[in-house]
Amino acid sequence: MRKTLIPHSAPPPTVLSGPVSIQNCFTEGGLTWVDVAYPTRDDVLSIAGHYQFHPLHTEDVLSKLQRPKIDENEEAQYVFLVLHFPVFHAIDRLSIASEVDIFAGRDYVVTFHDGQLRPMRRIAQTADDERGRQLLMGRSSGFLIYRQIESMINYCFPMLYRLDEKLNALEESIFKRDVQSTVEELSYLRRDIIALRRILKPNIPVIRYLAARELDYLRLDEDAYFGDLTDGMTRLWDMLEEQKEIIEGLDATLSSLTSHRINQEMKIFTLISVIMLPMTLVASILGMNVAIPYAEHPLALPVTIAVMVVIAGGLYLFFRLKRMI
Repeated sequence: MRKTLIPHSAPPPTVLSGPVSIQNCFTEGGLTWVDVAYPTRDDVLSIAGHYQFHPLHTEDVLSKLQRPKIDENEEAQYVFLVLHFPVFHAIDRLSIASEVDIFAGRDYVVTFHDGQLRPMRRIAQTADDERGRQLLMGRSSGFLIYRQIESMINYCFPMLYRLDEKLNALEESIFKRDVQSTVEELSYLRRDIIALRRILKPNIPVIRYLAARELDYLRLDEDAYFGDLTDGMTRLWDMLEEQKEIIEGLDATLSSLTSHRINQEMKIFTLISVIMLPMTLVASILGMNVAIPYAEHPLALPVTIAVMVVIAGGLYLFFRLKRMI
């Protein structure tokens, strides 16, 4: 017979700023939610032993190299979820994966996470209030994990909206002359989009599998509620697909514009070289240590300069007529 966990009496902190383990336990209507941020090995083993989790699932929680997955334990009647959601690091300008491990049985939900996801902190704050706890936990364990995953999915949309704004700004600046900063911004955005795709895509089959199953102990209409989560993940993926196409299009456009600008500059340098070549040839001939007719004439230098100017002007007019300048 399982021991009854004592609910955490103090409100959860609004900011989890350190590696110290923080545990919250809430009970409502026969349902218990144990939420552990920054779990230590002792925390995981203690709670796993209390609820009799499978040893392999306990190892999955302790492992740092897990991919999103779902497992059912029919004997103990619980479902085990591993999900990844992005956390944006402003200094590195990159989204990294934050893992959430969820155990859901008939009368309990246990969550382990690293404390970086704001939705999990906000839900813990909501559950600390009596009215909020009734709304979250007054129905079933399935509804509680639905609200948890829903909040994390909704948390991702503003991140993608900000990416859209950055892409729009990049599209406007791509035709400006500051190519270096544009290329740098495009590279950061491309890297972040790739990271978001890598983080979110593995969640889709997990949630689809959850929506397709009928787990009586969750006491929830899986097709309706978890199907809604599937729709949310699909919308996120569609946005990332569109942003991937946009960033690839902008990259191709920028490459084309850069090549065109380089070609224009190279053409100008080439024309200058061609115009200077006859003048250089004349100067080289006159500079040779041989007897040149009229070399001592007083008008030799002005005539030579005039010939060079005529040659340069003639070449310039020729290139203008050919529309090369």
